[in-house]
Amino acid sequence: MKALLVTLLATLTFVVTAQDIVLPPDYIKSIQLTGTETNPYVPVISKDGSITLSFDDLEGDEKNYYYMVEHCDKDWNTSDLLPTEYVSGYEKEKIYNYNNSFNTLQYYTNYQVTLPNKNTRFLISGNYRLSILDIDDNVIFTRYFIIYEPLTTVGVSVHRTRDMMYIDTQQTVKFVINYPGVKITSPQEEIFPVIYQNFDFSTKVEGLKPQFMRPDQLIYKYDEETSFWGGNEFLNFDTKELLMTNNTVARVVSGEDLYRSLLYVDEPRESQPYTYYPDVNGAFVVRNIKADDSNTEADYTWVHFSLKTSEIIGETVYVYGAFNNYQLTGENQMTYHSETQTYEADILLKQGFYNYTYVSVGNDDVINAQSINGSYDATENDYQVLVYYAKFGSNYDRVIGYGVGSSRNLSQ
Repeated sequence: MKALLVTLLATLTFVVTAQDIVLPPDYIKSIQLTGTETNPYVPVISKDGSITLSFDDLEGDEKNYYYMVEHCDKDWNTSDLLPTEYVSGYEKEKIYNYNNSFNTLQYYTNYQVTLPNKNTRFLISGNYRLSILDIDDNVIFTRYFIIYEPLTTVGVSVHRTRDMMYIDTQQTVKFVINYPGVKITSPQEEIFPVIYQNFDFSTKVEGLKPQFMRPDQLIYKYDEETSFWGGNEFLNFDTKELLMTNNTVARVVSGEDLYRSLLYVDEPRESQPYTYYPDVNGAFVVRNIKADDSNTEADYTWVHFSLKTSEIIGETVYVYGAFNNYQLTGENQMTYHSETQTYEADILLKQGFYNYTYVSVGNDDVINAQSINGSYDATENDYQVLVYYAKFGSNYDRVIGYGVGSSRNLSQ
């Protein structure tokens, strides 16, 4: 299903109706899908690249898991293709690379698979669904990635919006698609660009037609239609040294079975001046500074989040980030405590460096990050532009271009 950008008269908000995602059970943690592009935490690769899935099973009993890849159209519906039309080898195969944890309080089995491999090689570009199955063919969880053909170049620039009402709070994406050597009969009807902010599927913008066309070039210089809230920099914490406190971890205490990492209390930032500090735009990196292999030697800890603010009536507050694929679940939902006037949540996370933020969601399923964090035109965001090619007569959607722009050097 499509993720829709809803532009209201006075606000710009994002509605979560993303493609069908099977959420993992409680015993599956630390799912990461990393590629070989410049930013490995964005699951977009060229046809010559590779992508690696890693996850932990906290039951630690060396289960047999299988991966299955399916080609999807530009709207993330399963394509009308036979597996032999999009992979060479097997679209479903056992995951052979797994190892048990070593010297950790939380026992687990770490699984990894890299695609393509000797058993599964991709034949075409496009959107792909990656499903992890158990021995009974039950889908345990899904993830999504994109393979593109570098047939076009995509120039992406980020600007302050022209709308004076939002000039200090929003960013506008403009881009140009150059396609010399590619014969496109009807660009207006066959080319479908899609924009993401920090590759969060809930921010998807689509349905754009070129405003200007030159020989071998399509120009998109929208304003309102491609405007995003600038948001604020992600917060972060670091647990790579499990028993140590730092500028993000206030205390580490012993729990019943595992340690608890108590983060410093956060406060809303919507009324504070913008302050730049580097982040990784929502991503996380598993790391134990004392380990030879963090995949199997990083431990788990209960991370305690707290946000001191008055209760937001009619809305639910979540801890938000790539650590759970930007999903809104009971795991990252916060509970309000009126006696301390704080929202709190405890989330079981593997050692490492994590970005996170807070969002609120009402009955309309609209994600609102601005009311808690504020929104600033100077915030550093990455924008990904993918170019889908639905050629007349073809039975699948190709991806023929990929471009990235950053608001780090915001244009006027």
